Amino acid sequence: MTNTRLRARERVVVHVHSPAARWISSLALLSVFCWLVLIVFHDHREPQWAMTLFAAVAFIARGIFLGRPVTAAHAWIALALLVAGFAARVVFVDTLGNAFVIAAGVALMWPTSARPNPADRARVWALVSATTGDPLAPFAMQSTKCHHFNADGSAAIAYRTRCGYAVVSGDPIGDEAQFPDLVHDFVGMCHAWGWRVVVLGCSEHRLDLWSDVTVIGQVLRPVPIGRDVVIDVAAFDMTGRRFRNLRQAVQRTRNSGVTTEIVAEQGLDRDVLAELTEVLLASPSGSRTERGFSMILDGALEGRHPGIQLIIARDGHGRVQGFHRYATAGRGTDITLDVPWRRRGAPNGIDERLTVDMIGAAKQQGAVRLSLAFAAFPEIFDDANRGRLQSLFYTAIHLGDALIALESLYRYLRKFHALGDRRYVLLSLTQVVPLLVVLLSLEFMPRRRHLIG
Repeated sequence: MTNTRLRARERVVVHVHSPAARWISSLALLSVFCWLVLIVFHDHREPQWAMTLFAAVAFIARGIFLGRPVTAAHAWIALALLVAGFAARVVFVDTLGNAFVIAAGVALMWPTSARPNPADRARVWALVSATTGDPLAPFAMQSTKCHHFNADGSAAIAYRTRCGYAVVSGDPIGDEAQFPDLVHDFVGMCHAWGWRVVVLGCSEHRLDLWSDVTVIGQVLRPVPIGRDVVIDVAAFDMTGRRFRNLRQAVQRTRNSGVTTEIVAEQGLDRDVLAELTEVLLASPSGSRTERGFSMILDGALEGRHPGIQLIIARDGHGRVQGFHRYATAGRGTDITLDVPWRRRGAPNGIDERLTVDMIGAAKQQGAVRLSLAFAAFPEIFDDANRGRLQSLFYTAIHLGDALIALESLYRYLRKFHALGDRRYVLLSLTQVVPLLVVLLSLEFMPRRRHLIG
């Protein structure tokens, strides 16, 4: 089960589980209020106040229909706002008073949130270690995520809640035979808490798990967002014309004296940790904050997550110029790139060299697959004759270059000729606008790093 330990102020005081009860209570509430509004308008008394009450009750009715529970905190905040609203009207500040009353209706039915349970980390790692063939499985360990387990703990779903949505990260992990029942149970849990469901990063072969899902009347529709980039470790080589640019980049680093080494993140000594921390903070992609949700880990260089390997590039003088962070799954059969870092002004070809050497090391370790960063919207970047709609998407994608340069990343990934299965976001098409806000905030809202030393 998901972590449901609530503090006193989060204790649920009103909870509506039955869909019929939701409909009946919502309609009854609205019917009674409409009757009151008609009375007020018939007497021509304070139509603004009537509309204020209508707005407040409409928010309450909507919350009841969605099945949102009322917690002790919700009730106390709503009561305080309601008292403030009436007090403002008493002193003839009607506009402010009306705003407080409407806010009371919003606060009473504000969506609850799930909280990550640090005690679940060992269980999640065990399931990640048991999951094969899923490049996103290691990212279930991210400490900001909550986890919903099946009854015997043999499978789990990683997710976060925001603004009344439960956003699932990737596919379930663990025993795949348990996935259908796990998804059904998870959807039931979301229904009970009034959360709508969206799945970010669902793989092609797991679409069927969600095909029959309906939550609060919403049906999830798949929208393709890109492809995995997965290298067959045993079959990989750089022969042939199509790998010429990759070979040249790697050879440049060898000619300049660059060397690489692989270390376990949890086994870093103090000196190496200090060197890598300097590179991370000096990297164009590094700072004192971190971002990301579905396809990234957190806690870089903190040693928080097990199974993390770092491959480090040093120049001819022994100075660290860059490093890549890799996570493992499937008891070492699957290796996934988390984030690359490089020093500003590092020699060209550093990233290519680190990736190629990691593939070589993975082959020696007996790994089967090595996944590089996700390739978002490759069809748009490859199409030289974009139509009007594709051109609009292309322009919109580049508006986010300051956060992540997707086309530059794709040009790099294309050198490895390893585009794999599609990934999808599963969502209700009637909720696109609020979902964009929720998903973008999860992916790009910064979080403070907690670097050691």
